[in-house]
Amino acid sequence: MTTSRADLPVVINRAAGIPLAVQVAGQLRDLVTSGLLAAGDRLPSSRDLASVLGVSRTVITGAYTRLFAEGWLEGRHGSGTFVADVASPLLSSSTTASPLAPAQPPSPAGAIRAQAPIELRAGVPWAGGIDPAAWRRAWRAAGRHPAGEWPELFGIWELREELASFLRRSRGLAVTPDQILITRGVTSGLGMLTTALVRPGDRVGVEEPGYPKAREVLARAGATVVSCRVDAAGVVPSELPDGLRLLYTTPAHQYPLGGRLPVGRRQALAEWARSCGAMIVEDDYDSEFRYDVGPLPALFGMGGGGRDQDVIAYLGTASKVLTPSVGVGWLVGSVSLVARLAADRDRLGERVSEPAQHAMAALLASGDLERHIRRMRLEYSRRRAALVAGLGQDGFRLLGDTAGMHVVLELPPGTLASDVASAALRRGVSVATLDRYFVGPVTVEALILGYGATSLPQVRKAAAVLRELLATPGNSKTLRDYSSRRDEPRRARARRLPSCMACTRATGIVWPSAMRSSGSACGGGRAAAQGSAPASSRAAFRTVKSPGDTSSSQSQATGNETGTPGRARGL
Repeated sequence: MTTSRADLPVVINRAAGIPLAVQVAGQLRDLVTSGLLAAGDRLPSSRDLASVLGVSRTVITGAYTRLFAEGWLEGRHGSGTFVADVASPLLSSSTTASPLAPAQPPSPAGAIRAQAPIELRAGVPWAGGIDPAAWRRAWRAAGRHPAGEWPELFGIWELREELASFLRRSRGLAVTPDQILITRGVTSGLGMLTTALVRPGDRVGVEEPGYPKAREVLARAGATVVSCRVDAAGVVPSELPDGLRLLYTTPAHQYPLGGRLPVGRRQALAEWARSCGAMIVEDDYDSEFRYDVGPLPALFGMGGGGRDQDVIAYLGTASKVLTPSVGVGWLVGSVSLVARLAADRDRLGERVSEPAQHAMAALLASGDLERHIRRMRLEYSRRRAALVAGLGQDGFRLLGDTAGMHVVLELPPGTLASDVASAALRRGVSVATLDRYFVGPVTVEALILGYGATSLPQVRKAAAVLRELLATPGNSKTLRDYSSRRDEPRRARARRLPSCMACTRATGIVWPSAMRSSGSACGGGRAAAQGSAPASSRAAFRTVKSPGDTSSSQSQATGNETGTPGRARGL
């Protein structure tokens, strides 16, 4: 590693008509590509380089920011700015010659996974990005508190007070500590709400496609889980089924498609809940990480004077901003709802680690958590930019790429996601498919590409592998032949799905995907299998509405009401 040098061969030309920051960024980029600056080289501070070049520090800061976003530079806390590892993730010559043919005979599944170091897992943050000094400070602060005799039912007061302030700054929620209940995470909070508000047989709504764990929590409580269609912008209020007791939704960053629910739909959703007496459970998923604009206000804070707070419960967690191992989340609701949930907690013996609560309170009080979020937002934006550049330039359609820690890659017509995932795994890249987020028929073939816990070089390499798999002429047929699912055509599988879906609606049980894919069905679904599937099961994404469009989405289901066969075009 070289030391910082302020005598870099960078020249400013004020008569060129090109912004000075662009000039500096371009010349530094050329120095890296030419090899004059190598990975790990430390760059001079913005103040030193500005002094040498005779420009304002803002110029150098702007140049560095541009290069950070493009992935050419990386920051190390307390150490400075360094050249990132931008080595091109070229594949071996043997791989390039035959992109889909394995270099060796097929290996057992365990051996294949052992050779797949690149895991593009959605919803997993980069725990290595936590500042060790801040982490140690927080736990030292937690250790100064004596052990409590009995856990606080609402959660410790210090954490609830800090969270009220944090939510006011970051999400515009004007709430008091009395409205906050500390939980073990989002599913913990949803489970408590379900226990208190839902009775066996009650109809509850979950987005389709949506969060599988939310469906599992509600189904285990005996509720009848009803799928609620989403489009490119999120859940569609005008199409919500009647008689729902509760609706679980992710308006900030719809999981998994990434839509951002516009203001008009947010208002319509709150009005729907008030009119039918339902409870909206708002999972504020990934709201901290946006790369286009600032986050919209949370649903819980939109109603003037708190008029919607009786019909909305807000769920948050430290799992995405820190790590799931912390095991601390929060639920925000009306004072009466929070008190009721705390009483239920006492009866059920459900509790949250108080040392972890104290550590979380220390991170908030010191400002370390918000500094960490800002650093991670920058780091994730670099990985996102690398993934978008590696895939988007070839015309592949990416969804949800303006926020969060994952994108959805929609596949070309005629290509099955499972085939691509199998081929990618043999090339050292493990990806998930979108079909696991559906209960009804899968209406779009896509991959979920998470970049939160994957390094920048690995993201680039994974993008190169996927681009090559999908861009090679004739890959659609080759991928199908390459997959173990080649013996079961997609159309035959889709025809068998309504039978199990009928049983799901009748019993509230979410049937395993293995049963659906194998075509087995219970007796209760045979009538549905012989006739046409209900409209809720046949709903498919036909067109893409603009995120700001608040009009009815009935026109998007053209062909569904008449039972028109065929695969949906996309989202």
